[in-house]
Amino acid sequence: MNILISKFMWQNGTRINQYIFAIIITIPLVSFGMIQGWLSPMIAVLQSPDTPSPEPYTTSDISWMTSVTYITAIVFGAPMGYLTDRYGRKMMTLLTILSLIIYWQIKLLCLEPWALILARAVAGIPCSACYIVLPIYLKEISDIDLRGALGSLLIMNRNIGYLASYVCADLLSVNALLWIGLMVPTVLFFIFLVMPETPEFLVKQGKVDEAKAVLAWLRGVPVIDRSLEQEIESVVKVDKQTRASETSVWGIIYNDKATFKAFIITLVIKIAQQFDGYLIVLIYAGLVFGKASESINLHLSPNKQIIMIGVIQLIGSTVATCIVEKTGRKLLLVTTSFAVGVGMLILAAWFYLISVGVWMPGWLPVFAMGLAIFADAAGFQPISYIIITDLFTFQLRGTVSSFTNICAKLSNFIQMKWFTNLCELIGVHWTFLFFAVVCFCSCFYSMIAFPETKQRTVEEIYAKLTRRRGKGKENKNETVP
Repeated sequence: MNILISKFMWQNGTRINQYIFAIIITIPLVSFGMIQGWLSPMIAVLQSPDTPSPEPYTTSDISWMTSVTYITAIVFGAPMGYLTDRYGRKMMTLLTILSLIIYWQIKLLCLEPWALILARAVAGIPCSACYIVLPIYLKEISDIDLRGALGSLLIMNRNIGYLASYVCADLLSVNALLWIGLMVPTVLFFIFLVMPETPEFLVKQGKVDEAKAVLAWLRGVPVIDRSLEQEIESVVKVDKQTRASETSVWGIIYNDKATFKAFIITLVIKIAQQFDGYLIVLIYAGLVFGKASESINLHLSPNKQIIMIGVIQLIGSTVATCIVEKTGRKLLLVTTSFAVGVGMLILAAWFYLISVGVWMPGWLPVFAMGLAIFADAAGFQPISYIIITDLFTFQLRGTVSSFTNICAKLSNFIQMKWFTNLCELIGVHWTFLFFAVVCFCSCFYSMIAFPETKQRTVEEIYAKLTRRRGKGKENKNETVP
């Protein structure tokens, strides 16, 4: 590993290695985006007489196929934080990539319903791991002034996967798309074998010299650089304090007031983002386009509709990557959650008014849907992942990520499984109004409770949180990550 690092060392403080490494780390989300994106254009094909399967899929098959991923994501996500802290960020990333390879191989071997349901169950592993392991990995190799922009690559690369799957489904055969899907994680697996572990985890293993070498490689500075020495010393200090403490991870979270407040903020924002209606807008996109075409000339095929949505998602996540370090987390979170709420409110009003016979312009729901998708991808969604790594030290990130991931996947499962029943019970307009209320409440909560984390250490953030509670003293249990 040290030989590899020396071969790719740039001096004079260049940080090109961080950018390259960040791109490589987030490529699994391209593959997972292709997994999720493959389903949208393929459901109609699988249920048609021309299905590549021996027989058309039933509604029950489709229901299991769309929901089983979230069940296994909850099961595998529960121990994911512990395993990441126990065996390392690199090892768990390799296992994530391996699960992606297995997923595509199953579908290449068989497209019968049982095989696709099994493949979707396997996809539950990366469904959790990509949002638990990769943000931690990414944060721990990034400089403090880059972690927001590099963290936004997670959602941007996932949306690249979505769009790639949509376009390939429209242009290529089913088998060709599956081979492309398999190629991405297979190539990545061999590349990742030579990638280094994070400095924080190496320190935790007692490999301080190797941690210095990796950090020097990431920063583009000599191993003897004084600022690098100080950074490693601070990580070693935190690790020693943690080992000396008899308090468990959950004990720290519950007993330390600043840490507990950070945990509640993270949980509220994460669950609010899951219930902002983003998933449901994607499900109802076909209905919205169909209704809109009645009053405007907007006749798009289902695949073209999905591609249009994919483009909006990608533009939104690209914007987030470009501006998150300029605007800060708080401003971006507040504005985008409000914008998603506006989109949901317009959709709620539109669905209600057309249900009572009032004519409404067809461009309005298309605009509202585009606004909600764009705003969610441009801030609400990526920030909900970035703040987990901003608000907690490296000893707590795995546990907090696992818990919030379980809550997120449970939220997704509830929406996917019972949204249609809820709409039949109270009406789709009331459901979208609920999403709008969630977004506006999240916006207000973020304004009063969420501290700006841009270019701030955990110690600085916690000091601000304790001051808000009327505490003047600094937190004694947490230091610089």
